[in-house]
This record gives sequence, C-alpha cells and structure tokens, in this order.
Amino acid sequence: YLPEFANIVGQMQHDLFHVYTVDAHTLHLIRNIVRLGDQKYQLEFPLASSLAKELPKQEILYVAGIYHDIAKGRGGDHSELGAVDAAAFCKRHHFSERDTKLVCWLVEEHLLMSMTAQKKDIADPDIIYEFAAQVPSIIHLEYLYVLTVCDIAATNPKLWNSWRASLLQQLFVETRRALRRGVDSPVSRTEWVYTTRQEVRTELFKAKFSASHVNDLVDSLEDEYFLQGSVSDIVWQCSSILLHTDTSLPVIAIRDKHNEHGKGFSQIMIYLKSDKDLFAATTAMLEQLSLNVLSARISAASGDFNISNFVITNSDNDALSGEPNRKELIKERLSEALDDPDDYPEIISRRTSRALKNFSFPTEVMLSNDPIHHKTVIEVVTPDRPGLLARIGHILYSHNLSVTSARIATLGERVEDVFFVSEANGLPLSNVEQCEQLQHDICEQLDELASTESY
Repeated sequence: YLPEFANIVGQMQHDLFHVYTVDAHTLHLIRNIVRLGDQKYQLEFPLASSLAKELPKQEILYVAGIYHDIAKGRGGDHSELGAVDAAAFCKRHHFSERDTKLVCWLVEEHLLMSMTAQKKDIADPDIIYEFAAQVPSIIHLEYLYVLTVCDIAATNPKLWNSWRASLLQQLFVETRRALRRGVDSPVSRTEWVYTTRQEVRTELFKAKFSASHVNDLVDSLEDEYFLQGSVSDIVWQCSSILLHTDTSLPVIAIRDKHNEHGKGFSQIMIYLKSDKDLFAATTAMLEQLSLNVLSARISAASGDFNISNFVITNSDNDALSGEPNRKELIKERLSEALDDPDDYPEIISRRTSRALKNFSFPTEVMLSNDPIHHKTVIEVVTPDRPGLLARIGHILYSHNLSVTSARIATLGERVEDVFFVSEANGLPLSNVEQCEQLQHDICEQLDELASTESY
C-alpha cells in the first residue's frame, strides 16, 4: 500500500538526537496525533490538543505525518523529496488541489517552526513577521504547530520539555496575531517598545511602587530590553530591582515556571553596575553549580548597569523548585563571581558520558553581521561537552567581545548555539582578520577539548 515506506524501515539515524529509527519515529509521531484526542494526554499537549479538535480535516495531518521523513536516506533534501511522494499519494486518493497543496507544504516546511523557535530571537517583531511571511494562512499555522509538537515529542522522550513548549507556543501566538493583522502591516519596533513600556509601567503602578522610582527605572532601560520578553517577565524583573535595598550587592532573583505535569525551568535575573562583560563569568559559575543554560540575554541600562537573564534547569532538566537552599547558594556564588569578573571562575571539568564520546565531529563556526540590530552573529555547531558554554564565553571574553544574547540548542550529542556579540564600542566586528582569528580560536579550543578527554 505504501511501497515508499519500505525505504525507511529499520533505517538508523546516527545521532543521539533521534533515538528511534525513521520508521519507528514516524509511528511515534502518528501515535502522538492520535493521543491528542485522548483526554488522558491532553494535559501534556494542551494547545496542540485544543487546535487539533478544530482542524477541518484530520487526514491532512496524518498524511503529512507519514510523509514528513519518508525521503530520509535518499540523498538531497528529504523535505522536498517527501513532498513529491506526498503529492503522488494525494493524487492517488483524489485529494482536492487545495488539500494536496496544504499536505505538501506541511511536509516541505515541517522543520520551519522548530528551527525558528530554537535558533532565532522570537521576541523580535521582525523575526515574527519574517516567519509569518512564510506561512500562507492561520490554518497552515495551526496544522504546522500541531505537526511540529507531535514531531518533536516523537524524536526523543527527553526532548519535549517546558522550555521548548513555551518557545513554540510563543511563536504560534505571536505569528497568529501577525497573520490576523496582515504581514503587509507589521508592528513597528518603536510601537512595540512603546506599548510594552506603558504596560510595564501600569503593572508596576498597580503593585504600589513609587511612580518616580518606576519611571526612573523604566526610562533607564534600553529599547532592546523591551523587545526581549513578555510583560510579565519584565514586571517580575523590575519588581525585583525596585525591592532591592542593598546597593552594594547585585540584584539576583530566581523564579520557577512549570507546566501542568510539574516539570519546568527556572529563570535567573541579574542586575548590577559593571563595565565588564559578565556573560563569561556567569556561565562559568553556572557550570560549576551543575546547571544547564537554555537561553541567555544581556541588556544595558543607563549608568553602566546591565540586566542579564538566564533560563536554566538542574541536572534532571527541571526547575529548581523545592530547592530553596540551592537557590540561596546560587545567589551567593554568583555575587562572589560577579564582584570581580577578572577573577574568572574556574571551569570545572566534568566527565563526558561514554555515549557522547562516541559521537564526534569537527566544530563549525559561522560569522555574519546583522544590519538591523548592529550585532555580529556567531553560530557554533559542535559536539556537546560539559562546560562547553562556559568555554565559549571565555573565548569571546578573551577577544573583548560583549555578548548581548545567546540561543542555546542542544540536540542529542550536537550543540547548535547562536551568539549575538559586539565590540567594546557597541558595533559589530568589521575586521576580517579578527573574524578569522575568532573563528580559528573557537574551532581549535573546542576540538582540542574533545580530543584530549579521556574515559
């Protein structure tokens, strides 16, 4: 009935990201679609379950799920080749031209949403409208979201977590809003910043903070800061700063976020006066404390103040709730480390698992300049190793580069991290030789790290 399926039966995917063969992964994806209609599983995928019930034709989702990876191993782009096979299936089964086009679009673009959520700054309105411009309609978006959730959850039992769920949901909600508004009428960055500032002020006034203190703080924060998070996140951060009384110590606040099953992640906010780049010292200390960094953002304020925001999990990939003593230890150790960033925290060498050591490949580093945000974008693809983020941070620090944002994506044994950096003058790198040296140093040091480890 499906002769093309024979090509993926028992086909291995030689990485730790995909823990199933291609055929088994596909069947897990189909099972996830079925489970969306089972109340027992709706808590795990609340938004996807809700949307799936309203999709006009369930068969479109199933066919896209069957064909999304069916062309793996043939050479070439499996998404494009799979779309050709899907079109033939739809023709054999007398799908309408409209439904056939939707199935083929889903197969061809099945990685679009996950890659955008994990690798790009989806708090940026320009990124939202760039993504929305690639989605023909809200129906396409709803099908794609449901397929993406079921695909990620079928790839690796440990891959679907609260952080990835929150990223995908944020991208879905903002894109749906953009499509309703019309991609030809995007919200300007100025309007986005102004609206967010005013909403933050309103919430802080409601919390009975002094109007003058609120206005002084909100006005001191750079515009970019108000593009980087939800109003609730910014209000929490500003409230922590306004409540802080000991100006000799940095403001360090930690809070937890959970999904319906209790799993989640924690957020760390650091606010202090410093003219040093604190990313390297912070990541080194978080590594010492055996914490996983999922995302990082650094924003400036007037008077050389910085706000750093890190999304973290513990070694069980969960939030730090129920660990009050550990949270206090984190605050204490970070305060010590950031008191003098030149006294760089030691990067503790932890053992690399035997499974990770069996997957090794040369580090790849790509540099480009972002003309909109005036930053240099550094993409690093390398094998996962304990302490990796801290080591990259130290290399950037040694080149006198400031990190303004970082997107961390660990896919099994493979890390695909993106860093937005600038020189001390706030401008992107312009010297070709400096770029080549930076690229060389990152590759050399990370590859040396991998080659010198012992069991």
